Amino acid sequence: MHDLVRRIDSATPPGRDRAFDALRALAVLGVVLGHWLVTALIADSGTVRAASPLQHLPHLAPVSWAFQTLAVFFLVGGYMGARGRLAARARGTTYAQWLGARAARLFRPVAAVLVVWGVAAGTMLASGVGPDTLHTLLKLVLSPLWFLLVFAVLTAATPLVARLHPLCPLAVVLLVDLARFGLDGPARLGWINVAAGWLVPYCLGAAWARGALRGRTTAWALLAGGATATAGLVRWGGYPASMVGVPGAAISNLNPPTLAAVTFGLAQCGAAALLLGPLRRWLVRPAAWAAVALVNLSAMTVFLWHQTAMMAVTATGLLAGEALPGLHTRPDGPGWILARLAWLPVFAAALLVCLSAFRTYEQGRQRAGDGRTRIVRGRRAALPVDVRHV
Repeated sequence: MHDLVRRIDSATPPGRDRAFDALRALAVLGVVLGHWLVTALIADSGTVRAASPLQHLPHLAPVSWAFQTLAVFFLVGGYMGARGRLAARARGTTYAQWLGARAARLFRPVAAVLVVWGVAAGTMLASGVGPDTLHTLLKLVLSPLWFLLVFAVLTAATPLVARLHPLCPLAVVLLVDLARFGLDGPARLGWINVAAGWLVPYCLGAAWARGALRGRTTAWALLAGGATATAGLVRWGGYPASMVGVPGAAISNLNPPTLAAVTFGLAQCGAAALLLGPLRRWLVRPAAWAAVALVNLSAMTVFLWHQTAMMAVTATGLLAGEALPGLHTRPDGPGWILARLAWLPVFAAALLVCLSAFRTYEQGRQRAGDGRTRIVRGRRAALPVDVRHV
């Protein structure tokens, strides 16, 4: 382990801002923990359906504030995308080559998920699993793919939006919500916010990459302004307090994103900016940086397979012959929450199994001379540790 830590640290370019990698790792892990905590699979009359503790315990809505971290991921994506495109252009890399490399990193692991779950769905149908149960399972696995599609579109548009001010897409979100909720416009208008809403933190990240909107004053303004606006929208604007979707709710802040979700994201971006300094000091430690780098090397695999890991544990638990607390029971009380917390290490172990099987689809094959391995003390590293690809 000490040798691995040393290899990763020595393979890191001196000018890399490790704090942004840490933010991305925290964002991915926040999404994973959030899904594991607010998603329950309930067996009811021979059918499996999804439920959420936020349906029965609405006072737990603040929990969603800690684990809905997509804005931070798009913030880092905008920063990395803008810097990566500038560096690629300086090396003489064409736009098509740059975009192709980034798209491959995103969609190779997606292909693995689609193939495995395509086979699994066919097998379950053939064995008599009902369509309602299959729909529930596939929705949990495939619905997060919208995030990757939006991220891919924004990445492709990086040269166009790199200098776009975040207030421009924020104004679009405001107008769309005004039309939807204030003027009784059609609900389908909300889907404009899927692009506009996440473009706000993406543009913020691109602005940071070119040296704009930096400084603690800006960070505090984003945190305070975003938090105040979100509180006002929830208190007087009729927006739900939960920042994740709740089954059966009339309005979801996330699907599609609302103005409240975007202002909450601005507050998160401000908090993330305030964390950059402490993170930079902490990540000077080789062990801390190695942990962050390893998470980032498999970030997409973690994101794509964490729901499968949870479902595998849930299905295996059925072999006990009775409903296990926190796994198959209704999420309607504090007892369920305590039991679910106890299951989190089991979910994590199942996810590690998925990582060992599928992380190669994200990292790709090592090729001689491609920069993905580094020589350390005369030996070739046994792990791809070139953090340019993180």
